[in-house]
Amino acid sequence: MNDVASHGAPPPGPPLSRTKAIRIGALALALLVLGSYFFAAHNRARAAGAKGPKVRSIPVLVGKATTQDLPVQLNGIGTVQPLSVVEVKVRVDGQLDKIAFTEGQEVRVGELLAQIDPRPFEAQLAQAEATRAKDEAQLANARSDVTRYSTLLDTGGVAIQTMDAAKAQVAAMEATVRADQAAVDTAKLQLQFTRLVSPIDGRVGLRLVNAGSIVHATDATGIVTVTQMHPISVIFSLPQDELPDILASSSKGKLKVIAYTRDGSRNLAEGDLSVVDSQVDSTTGQVRLRAIFANANRTLWPGSLVSARLLVRTDRAVTVVPTRAVMRGQSGQYTYVVKADKTVEMRAVTTGQSVDGFTAVLSGVTAGETVVVDGQTRIAPGTPIEAKELPGAGVPPDGTTGPPHLARRNNVS
Repeated sequence: MNDVASHGAPPPGPPLSRTKAIRIGALALALLVLGSYFFAAHNRARAAGAKGPKVRSIPVLVGKATTQDLPVQLNGIGTVQPLSVVEVKVRVDGQLDKIAFTEGQEVRVGELLAQIDPRPFEAQLAQAEATRAKDEAQLANARSDVTRYSTLLDTGGVAIQTMDAAKAQVAAMEATVRADQAAVDTAKLQLQFTRLVSPIDGRVGLRLVNAGSIVHATDATGIVTVTQMHPISVIFSLPQDELPDILASSSKGKLKVIAYTRDGSRNLAEGDLSVVDSQVDSTTGQVRLRAIFANANRTLWPGSLVSARLLVRTDRAVTVVPTRAVMRGQSGQYTYVVKADKTVEMRAVTTGQSVDGFTAVLSGVTAGETVVVDGQTRIAPGTPIEAKELPGAGVPPDGTTGPPHLARRNNVS
């Protein structure tokens, strides 16, 4: 049986070497990985082909280009300065009897502010008047002598020398009386100076001296300061490059100036340009201007900082876009315009005046087109967008209200 079994089974082959077995295993593993890769790629391609290509729209804010009248306005930081400020000082020495004003009071010209003890000056006046009366009596007597001597001169009762002496005495006494009158006038003036009155209409400030103090004409400080509150002026500065336009427009009539709070958030008052300074500051390249305001409601306070807006002219029927729509690149200014298929294209633009968040576009965009106002950093030419209208994006200013911080030429960056 052993012989039969041994003849029925094939003889065993030679055994595989270890190196060959490793190579065969590596080859099988590589084939398995490659097959899995191509299978997965095939499935992804089929899935992509079934769903089709899909590009996500980018949400942006948009606004309209419109045709409007655009005011050409220039801004400068200025200081409110009164047209008249007077520090009331004493002109005679004495004791301050009373203070007749309340701090912050509105006073009229000639209104009593303070009183110095008048008694010493009343005594001086009385003395001067007494001296004048005495000399006037002597003058009258001298004139009587001349009258008597003139009647005796013809009869030889008086010598000519005596007559001449009498006339000289009259002339001397007349001069003395005139000097006495000057002394009386001086005493009256000194007495008048004991009353300190307001030299202008205005508002008094803080009291600088208390009643009962001894004051002198040589004191460095006065009694109080009176400041004219209306009308009032604002002095502000603008670049010298704007001077030709300002002078050309001012030659045609008064230019309107609007004063705002320093941050530009609130309209304070409206006035007129009064004067342009006669020279430009060479260190800053700025020219100073003064505007006059009625200031009846006291909205402008002396010494405060304000933002002054000068209306130079109004450009009629210009195309404007929101200032945020204008960007600056290496090739200049540009904006993104929304096309009918909801994609965007880049347009080079030339801009003019910018006022209150709106910029005049001289070329590149026409009225009625839609421009991207916000979100430009996420888009490129041809990008599909999801547009959302910016509130107020198509309503430019009328030149009378609104903060002035954007009212500069070509200020888009």
